[in-house]
Amino acid sequence: MGMLGFEDDLGPKRVIHVHEPGLGLSGVLVVDNVAAGPSIGGLRMAEDVTVNECFRLARAMTLKNAAAGLPHGGGKSVLRANPKMLREDKESLIRAFACALRDVEDYIFGPDMGTDEVCMAWVKDEIGRSVGLPREVGGIPLDELGATGFGVVHAIEAALPEMKFELSGARVAVQGFGAVGLHAARFLAEKGAVLVAASDSRGAVLNDRGLDVAALIAAKRGGAPVAEFDGGTPVAKEAVIGVECEIWIPSARPDVIDMNNVEQMNTKLVAQGANIPITQKAEQRLHEKGVLILPDFIANAGGVICAAMEYRGAGEKAAFDAIAQKIRRNVEELLTRAKNGGVTPRRAAVDMAQDRVRAAMKTRRWSIY
Repeated sequence: MGMLGFEDDLGPKRVIHVHEPGLGLSGVLVVDNVAAGPSIGGLRMAEDVTVNECFRLARAMTLKNAAAGLPHGGGKSVLRANPKMLREDKESLIRAFACALRDVEDYIFGPDMGTDEVCMAWVKDEIGRSVGLPREVGGIPLDELGATGFGVVHAIEAALPEMKFELSGARVAVQGFGAVGLHAARFLAEKGAVLVAASDSRGAVLNDRGLDVAALIAAKRGGAPVAEFDGGTPVAKEAVIGVECEIWIPSARPDVIDMNNVEQMNTKLVAQGANIPITQKAEQRLHEKGVLILPDFIANAGGVICAAMEYRGAGEKAAFDAIAQKIRRNVEELLTRAKNGGVTPRRAAVDMAQDRVRAAMKTRRWSIY
């Protein structure tokens, strides 16, 4: 390990700290690896993000983009601020952060936790380099359409031949009923699955007979926390971890499942809608218990696939067709690799993605990146 503690032969290419005390601006950009092309990665807004977490998220993007066969490397940026601040203050911070990174042409901004397509329009206005834009400025609004959640559902469907249950009637629990989890629940409900639990940052709601997904989405979009939804029983947000279900979808913060709570899990399939939602040890423990885990950078690649298609001028149909095709193919390949190699799906997926990154690196004059 080098000076930062997380360097290896893949990256990171650069780590940039942005600090403007007069504006209250504090942020970090990690450009991990750009062998396949300029990096794409989300701008995350949260008060407690560390440099190490930013690197882990950037590396996940390197692997995600490589696994998806996109001509892009991985990067991530974080703004240390409250995403619920006044809109005008948020706009000023994001515009200032974008301007500070204007010259980093090997990083393309995308939306992430705490930012959306409007934020990306601000970035585009300042530096002309962002994806996940509103329709009004030529974008495919991936959060509005549910591109990532759409991809999660295709990952689940591709894994069903390995499972002993059908999607119709399968019980689903979603941790983080937001931009990813909400749409995953919607698409799954359309296929006959039953949402029995959902949580957000303020609480959770349970109903063994099934929650009315359309009504819950309407309530959530109206600003109500899921625990106030009258179609189920309100409980603490942590209760969603132990819900008995066939499919569990983490779509919230990193490391929400660790060795302190992993034994509570009572599911057969975990489709990671969030980035790095389970610690390595906890993921290994679930594997030992026979739970199939579809890794984050495979299952939740729908958003960045959509973003990359948008960046090249594709329309919504072409983007969603690409999401379904790429994610299904990758899930099938990683499960075959895992079975043939006797390794976890995570190990198989990482090996698959790293093979593709290194192949791209060999084509470059400067072999490191």
